Amino acid sequence: MALNKIDRREFMGLTTASIAGGALSLGGSSFANAKEQEWNPKMPLVVTGKALRVQPVLMYRVSTKREATSWKSWGGVQNEAAAATEADRISKELESLAKECDFAIRVNPVISLKTTGEAEAAHKESYDVVIVYAGAGSGDLLRACFAAKKDKDTIVFVRHKSGPSYYWYEALSTEYLKKSGGDSTKNTLSDHGGVCVDDVVVDNYEEVKWRLRALYGLKNFTGSRIVALGGPWGKYSPDAPQAAMKKYGLDIVDVSYDDAKPRIEKTRRDQKLVAAAWRCADQYLELPGTELVTERKFVANAFLLLGVFKDLMREHDAAAFTIRECMTRILPIAETTPCLTLSLLNDEGAMAFCESDFVVIPAGILLHYITGKPVFLHNSTFPHNGLCTCAHCSAPRRMNGQRYEPAKIMTHYESEYGAAPKVAFAEGQKVTFIDPEYGSGRWVGFTGVVQSNPFYEICRTQQDVEIQGDWRLLLNEVRDSHWMMAYGDYVREAGYAARKVGVDWVEIPSR
Repeated sequence: MALNKIDRREFMGLTTASIAGGALSLGGSSFANAKEQEWNPKMPLVVTGKALRVQPVLMYRVSTKREATSWKSWGGVQNEAAAATEADRISKELESLAKECDFAIRVNPVISLKTTGEAEAAHKESYDVVIVYAGAGSGDLLRACFAAKKDKDTIVFVRHKSGPSYYWYEALSTEYLKKSGGDSTKNTLSDHGGVCVDDVVVDNYEEVKWRLRALYGLKNFTGSRIVALGGPWGKYSPDAPQAAMKKYGLDIVDVSYDDAKPRIEKTRRDQKLVAAAWRCADQYLELPGTELVTERKFVANAFLLLGVFKDLMREHDAAAFTIRECMTRILPIAETTPCLTLSLLNDEGAMAFCESDFVVIPAGILLHYITGKPVFLHNSTFPHNGLCTCAHCSAPRRMNGQRYEPAKIMTHYESEYGAAPKVAFAEGQKVTFIDPEYGSGRWVGFTGVVQSNPFYEICRTQQDVEIQGDWRLLLNEVRDSHWMMAYGDYVREAGYAARKVGVDWVEIPSR
């Protein structure tokens, strides 16, 4: 079963019987049952990811005083009273951390233990990641506390200044931990490669939080389900869909146009749905900073198409959607382009990508779950003088997860037909890029800063972006494929997660 398939009680998508109503919102009412309810741009992004289950474990020892001999090791957790106090401290710290997280985590009660047998019993609990608070104890105990299954993960936390000092603050070494910078391509879905020095945190819960964010993204990325209307493919990489299914466990649902065409035609004949679509279009065009530069009917038709796409996602319990041959197959049926429809899906919290390109879609799904925000699949240009232009016609507007960026609603560029948003990304905004190398499983991660939103004769949404770091390194990465972009700096989280499932991660450090 796909990890992030949406429970029907959690996902109330718009069906072909109701294009207005709850959108992707949890518990939303359908148009059929609540005729006054319309598309609501103020609703927060729907969260489709499952909570990350965290198991904290405190390992300690009880030291007994003996005369005229060395009887204790380093550390301040060496008796039952100290262990009880420390377990309480850990519980409160994790409770506070969970409240700060903008992604879902579920923290199990702290398990305090001092024997390998107790450690083995602790692994009977259900978790995705174990946080080992290595207060004291033997190397065998430490190893026994690491995640018991190879597809689960471990974070090791030791104290220097944040509480009683831990013995393993001194004793941790490559005797027990793998070195960083190894061959991550040996890692797989079923074996994340074991505990590494990069999995160790000293004192700092911000360091714990970003690792948990990465693992939350990883949990919901692997095994995720996506509807592919018109089937999957890979740009210059025919094996990309098969590689995505094998390497990341993606569940690709192939939906044909023979299935979609009658749905779209039926929706367009329903006068109640058509009327609701026009009301939704009017409401969308009233958003601040929105300018219409195409025919209003194309916007209304985009909302009609939105209902069909959501219906397909709901029926297949999928949080993601992509479309192939969108400029040749769907235009005559829907009488609009899918560009604005994909933008709307992303702005509600789902994942929606054009072109069905499974070279880049896996990176987009992972980046979405790590950031909790919409991501932008786009073409890139040849880097020069530290700049690159990024452009596509289906950009989200709520790139920061909240506000709608200003946009002109225009025609799709190549066809000069339909509705496509020209979104003005915030100038000065730092962004994260992932640039996959065809279907090889090699991804390049780096950051940039949006410099301007020009109006070249290219796809409608376009940014000139200043590449952070040595931009010349990207010259050898030019492949005429797609990149993924997200607001914010999430390169370390993406690399941490991607390496665990065998991605050959290459990072261009920021200046």
